[in-house]
Amino acid sequence: MKQENKSSMTSLQKWGGAAALYEALAYIIGFVGFIAVVNVGGSADPLQKVAAIVENQGSLTVLYLVVYVAWGAALVVLTLALHERLQGNKSALARTATAFGLIWAVLVIASGMIYNVGMETAVSLYAQNPEQAATVWLAIESVFNGLGGGVEVVGGIWVVLLSVAALRNGGLPRAFNIFGLLVGAAGVVTVVPALSEIGGILFGLTQIVWFAWLGIILLRRPSETAVTVDNLVSGAAT
Repeated sequence: MKQENKSSMTSLQKWGGAAALYEALAYIIGFVGFIAVVNVGGSADPLQKVAAIVENQGSLTVLYLVVYVAWGAALVVLTLALHERLQGNKSALARTATAFGLIWAVLVIASGMIYNVGMETAVSLYAQNPEQAATVWLAIESVFNGLGGGVEVVGGIWVVLLSVAALRNGGLPRAFNIFGLLVGAAGVVTVVPALSEIGGILFGLTQIVWFAWLGIILLRRPSETAVTVDNLVSGAAT
């Protein structure tokens, strides 16, 4: 029984590693897709933006499914794997980090779904009344950005808390944790309007490295610091 539980914990670590690698890949797909393929954010004119969305609706739908909805689902797996690795049942800081990770996952999934559903509404309106479609899209885009499309503070807090918890716990390499503090700080500063754009770019670029590095760590050393059944039993006894 103990061996079976330990095996399932190791399996979760591996799934977490795979999820982290997917997060990094999705960031790359997002950068390439949203900048080089369908750059609808390049225009400040709402009418032109909706027109670009109409032309690229299919590509945008796929991108937001990959970069937001699926990304958020993978983040749930990764968050639970890290909770296990950092023995979150014993650490208040690790539990708090887990909460922020799950909140971030929900916000990202909701952002992607709102964008895709809102895009369908704007596109259907555009054929009849372009001005009304542009007005509707402004409202949808504001909600999208508020949930997480424009501010990365929740993700930044998650990375900072994880890094501090791992520095105390020793569940992840020290160099990785120090790098994580810098990555998280870039996300947190996006809450400041003057620093939002540069912070978002830095957060996105450094998170590619962070997620890829994390994925390699979890896949190469899946059970090095994973919680064992004996730890759980002793923790419950105390």
